[in-house]
Amino acid sequence: MARLNVLMMTPWYPSKDSPVLGVFVRECAKAVGLRDQVVVLHCAGSDPSRRQLVGVEQETNEVLTQGIPTYRCWYRRSPVPKTTFLLSPFLEPWSASRAYDEIVRHGFRPDIIHAHVYSAGLLAVRLGQRHHVPVVITQHSFLSRRHIRQARLAFEKADTVMPVSHSLRKAIEACGIRANFQVVPNVVDTGLFHPNPQPRTGTGPKRLLCVCLLDENKGMRYLLGAVAALPPEVGPWQLDIVGDGPERQPLEALARKLDIADRMIFHGIQPKPKVADFMRAADLFIVPSLTETFSVVAAEALASGLPVLTTRCGGPEEFVDQRNGLAVSPGSTRALRDGLLDLLGRLETFSRDATSRYARERFAPEQVGDIVHRTYEGLILSTSRCA
Repeated sequence: MARLNVLMMTPWYPSKDSPVLGVFVRECAKAVGLRDQVVVLHCAGSDPSRRQLVGVEQETNEVLTQGIPTYRCWYRRSPVPKTTFLLSPFLEPWSASRAYDEIVRHGFRPDIIHAHVYSAGLLAVRLGQRHHVPVVITQHSFLSRRHIRQARLAFEKADTVMPVSHSLRKAIEACGIRANFQVVPNVVDTGLFHPNPQPRTGTGPKRLLCVCLLDENKGMRYLLGAVAALPPEVGPWQLDIVGDGPERQPLEALARKLDIADRMIFHGIQPKPKVADFMRAADLFIVPSLTETFSVVAAEALASGLPVLTTRCGGPEEFVDQRNGLAVSPGSTRALRDGLLDLLGRLETFSRDATSRYARERFAPEQVGDIVHRTYEGLILSTSRCA
């Protein structure tokens, strides 16, 4: 089948003000773009700075688009909050419809609409029904109670729903939602995340690495307690923390209280190439989260050849096992400490090349792009038979 035209709709996407928001969606768009022609529509929501009631514009910053034609649609926020809440169910679909028409006017007529998360999925199924285009929805996050009804409307009307893990699929089904599910993992840029061609010599402290948003769900307090409890015979270690968030200052204070501040470095938010450099320099990657639907950073660490210590928090334990790391109970300082002792004691038993190959076979853009393309083909063929 020839290359298909795929309109990818998403509420999260890198922008000038938020350059890391929805980076994983852009990676998916790039992977799909290996087999099909992709245009991204970022449904940016309300914007109080705009004068027009609704609007659409094409992104011109090539650093943000990375070769993928990108449009953003928005609607004006009312100065009266309650009015915005009442009007958004009408303004948001209107802005998305305007954007769809604008994209078609520019010569791109979608064969498939691929939405990311249920909110964009609701907009997508309306457009799909109006223009007779199949709709696919990738779901990345858990559903809160107040969003279950909206998610049900989107998922049950979509042609295919792609949770990023089996754990997330089970959580969606536990909400009483039935749909045509197909689990498809997130994408890892394996051209960027790969092992160091010159492995560490083993001199200096053991380098532990954690990359995450610093909020309570990431379980960082348990990790700090775990490294503080490591016995002296482990030898010297250093914990690099990449990321920022509301817990940063409390965590810095906790590190001082535990007398480990001199062995920890908070690096703040870093661009992807810098994160890849941190991974190539590390000995062990740690995911201490309480819940995760997938954990892109864990997959990126594996692609970099790093063994991973993760909690059994949802997604990561589906691809982290004894061959490439260890999964322990979440919310437990002792479990993390014991896991660290285990892995630090056998770092030399892990093959960085084998670990990276394992990740590439599952998360490389070519692999995920092929899976998604075959799904598109099946929907197109099914639609043509029913026509």
